Amino acid sequence: MKRRYIKTCCVLFAAFFAGVTKTHGQEKTDTLVNVAFRTIAKEDLLGGVSTINVTELLKKSYSANSLDNLQSLISGVTGTSLNGAPSANIWGQAPLILIDGIPRRAIDVRLTEVESITVLKGGEAVVLYGSNGSKGVILITTKRGPIGPLRIDVRGNAGLFVPKAYPKYLNAADYMTYYNEALTNDGIAIRQGSAGYTQSEIDITRAGTSPFRYPNIDFFSSDYLRKSAKRADVTTEIAGGNEFARYYTNIGLNYNNSLNNYGEQKKNYDFGFNVRGNVDMNISKWLTASANAVANLSDNYAGRGDFFAASALIPPNFNRFSPLIPISAIDPTNAQALALANNSNNIINGQYLLGGLSTAQTNVLSDMLAAGYIKTKSRSFLYNLNATADLSTFTKGLSFTTGTSLDFNTTYTEGYNRPYATYQPTWSTINGNDVITGLTQFGVDQNSTSEFVGRSIYTQTMSFKSQFDYRRTFANDHNVTATALGWWFTSQYSGDADNGNGIYQPLKNTNLGLQAGYNFRKKYYVDFSGAFIHSAKLPPGKRDGISPTVTLGWRLSDEGFFKNNLSFFNNLKVNASYSSIKQDLDVTGSRSNDRNVAVDYYLYEGFLTNRTPIANIYNWRDGAAGANTTRSVGGGNPDLTFVKRNEIRVGLEGGMFNNAVTFDANYFNQTTDGLLTQGQSIYPSYFSGSGDFRPWINYGKEQRKGVDFAVNLNKKIGEVQYSLGVTGLFYNSKILRRDETPAESYLARTGTVLDANYGYVSLGFFQNQADIDNSPRQTFGTVKPGDIKYQDINGDGVIDTRDQANLGKNGFAASPFNFGVNLTVKWKQITLFALASGNTGAMAFKNSTYYWPTASGKYSEEVLGRWTPATAATATYPRLSTNSTANNYRNSTFWQYKTNRINLNRLQITYDFNNEMFKKSFVHGLSVYAQGDNLLVIAKERKLMETNIGIAPQTRFFNLGVRTTF
Repeated sequence: MKRRYIKTCCVLFAAFFAGVTKTHGQEKTDTLVNVAFRTIAKEDLLGGVSTINVTELLKKSYSANSLDNLQSLISGVTGTSLNGAPSANIWGQAPLILIDGIPRRAIDVRLTEVESITVLKGGEAVVLYGSNGSKGVILITTKRGPIGPLRIDVRGNAGLFVPKAYPKYLNAADYMTYYNEALTNDGIAIRQGSAGYTQSEIDITRAGTSPFRYPNIDFFSSDYLRKSAKRADVTTEIAGGNEFARYYTNIGLNYNNSLNNYGEQKKNYDFGFNVRGNVDMNISKWLTASANAVANLSDNYAGRGDFFAASALIPPNFNRFSPLIPISAIDPTNAQALALANNSNNIINGQYLLGGLSTAQTNVLSDMLAAGYIKTKSRSFLYNLNATADLSTFTKGLSFTTGTSLDFNTTYTEGYNRPYATYQPTWSTINGNDVITGLTQFGVDQNSTSEFVGRSIYTQTMSFKSQFDYRRTFANDHNVTATALGWWFTSQYSGDADNGNGIYQPLKNTNLGLQAGYNFRKKYYVDFSGAFIHSAKLPPGKRDGISPTVTLGWRLSDEGFFKNNLSFFNNLKVNASYSSIKQDLDVTGSRSNDRNVAVDYYLYEGFLTNRTPIANIYNWRDGAAGANTTRSVGGGNPDLTFVKRNEIRVGLEGGMFNNAVTFDANYFNQTTDGLLTQGQSIYPSYFSGSGDFRPWINYGKEQRKGVDFAVNLNKKIGEVQYSLGVTGLFYNSKILRRDETPAESYLARTGTVLDANYGYVSLGFFQNQADIDNSPRQTFGTVKPGDIKYQDINGDGVIDTRDQANLGKNGFAASPFNFGVNLTVKWKQITLFALASGNTGAMAFKNSTYYWPTASGKYSEEVLGRWTPATAATATYPRLSTNSTANNYRNSTFWQYKTNRINLNRLQITYDFNNEMFKKSFVHGLSVYAQGDNLLVIAKERKLMETNIGIAPQTRFFNLGVRTTF
């Protein structure tokens, strides 16, 4: 054994100096995966990395969003794309998004522009990106032009968004009835024109015989909303080239309207246009270059008024007035009222004035009719240039790459905002008819012939990289890789007064990186990767740090003892890594400067001010006017340093039965140490008395650990070929150290999970006054029978904030268990594709306005189960009240529910026409497909989970598409 080892070393030594090298043959046949600053053969991945071939995925699953449904496809990723911009977390943390290696927004690229998505999870996989990649990286790589004749792909889609559900609220008459009950419970007498509603008013409202005097507004009726919203898009891809130059162009258009169908919001729409172009050139035998340019334009038109927010707050009787007043109901003998009507600039449909009150002079429906609109325009221009030089003339296997980028993103609004008058009618009943005998005007109508520029945001991002890469194979068995690089980017933000006021500190990342790897016969692997990082957030002398990682891999399936006993494994590789990554992402906090703006960049510096409103004003002793005194906002800390991500990861990947079954799994144990705090439990209380002298220090410590896995089954039975993939993440977290001074030891967050939900333990309802008298005293306002009774956790006879308990995990980043499923079934030219996802083990509270209405806010159907003496044994909701919300509307086990769910995210059926039928035409391929998104939720609380409160509803999306190639 020793002799063989010496012989191998001699061969390696001789080959190096003799220049006996061999091209890495496997790279030409194996699938290449984009990782940090390079590509490697998929079989050489050492864990903590997952990838999707988007080009293949788009043949069976269409989406416009680049991060669509990652949880169903990649292990370790959590997040959702249900009704909104897709989001993704990696092992419970928000990652850095890179498009073609450049920090960019996910919305800057559509999925049809993407070739592959790589998720870098482990510390060793992200370390080369320095500080800003320390919480994981999603690397989106766009399509490039191939060698071949001109190819044109055209894809068109048209679909409908159909609401899943709307909240169910009481009608106006029922609301008035139950509101009267709430007043009675509070000891407030019902009096006409003052508190509550008379039975006559309720009866007329229920009958609907006088809808403008006694309105009953249903926000979710066809008066205000469409049954569905439309979406359409078309994408054209042009690609081709030869060995000297390859080109790719993507041109896309998309349009959608909204569900709103009232006033100016009938015209609501979003329009987008994008152009992406790139070219790859072989300038000489040793020099290649590529250039990329992108232009994204999007326009949004929206009538004024936040309709869905108002739908959750305004009672159905519209707070005792109608948003529309019929001019025909005005007493014809009332000249003053008729004159007001005739002089109005806002006569709706030729027959209505806008209604109002002195306490509600504007409202959302009037805004939609008369207040104007907002046009939001977003423009993104992205550019990058790269060049690679083959330096094998000097040393075989050596190359040099450099690249730069410049991005501009702007968003601004053009508004038309018109003040308008509203009117309060005085109603009388004359000869059995409701007549307006008086009209009071609030505000005035004003016209404008010009728009104005409102919100304005501007972002500029620049980046630069240079790297040397070395790849060689010695003596057929010894594979060596190395990369030395420098990477820098900066992003500057500027906004108007409401969006930062143009005072900004650039976001920066500066680091050097080094990777060195070796494998013997693709059996034994070792990799050293690290970064030298720099941060201006830290004090001089503390601004530089080193982030080392080491990874080992062993392909067990190539060992003789393994092959002879477990031959059904065609691949089995174990890998393990340790990493210690320094980062300044969490070197952040907030304190106020003399302009009362958050200062969170140079936290190591002490900060003083004599400006109001922070500084104290003292009068002089002689009584003359005083002046501001200098006051400390925060102490300095010259020893402030990086936050560290220390991680141990162990991975296992393999394939069985000729890759009919493949699997990949990672165990990770990650500690984040040195999180910032101001030391409330460390420094004396007088440090934060008049002024704040506490410095920011590295103190907090957190742990995240878990197991992610992906299993894929590929099988063919007759003419049916199917693939089933299952992904999962078991996740847990723990606060190891936190700066805190808990009122009770059991309220300490140290030792608990990061996402703990705290609240009170409900013991049901107080049944009578004796029950209240014999229970611990509750301090959240006066309680009465029918209010929620809480457990006295510390046994002191008083219910207060110290009686909270840890009620469970809220899963804000990742639930204890998260999973995804993807299924492909192909028979002849028909392909069925499905995506599902879900989570278990987390909980939340029913604490929206649907369950916790304001004192005079609208009531949902939940209040039908309210407590009364007659329903005490069966009540499911506290007694109604206009002033007991302080006690009942608190997070507690009474409002707690489990968020366990399974989502059917997508179902698509595709038919690919036989290419033989297009042999003699200019068409080279044709596919049609039908798709449904967000189709089903399986959960105990499905109704709650599918219903949005105060925002646009969740929708199902039904789409028809066609894809053709020329």
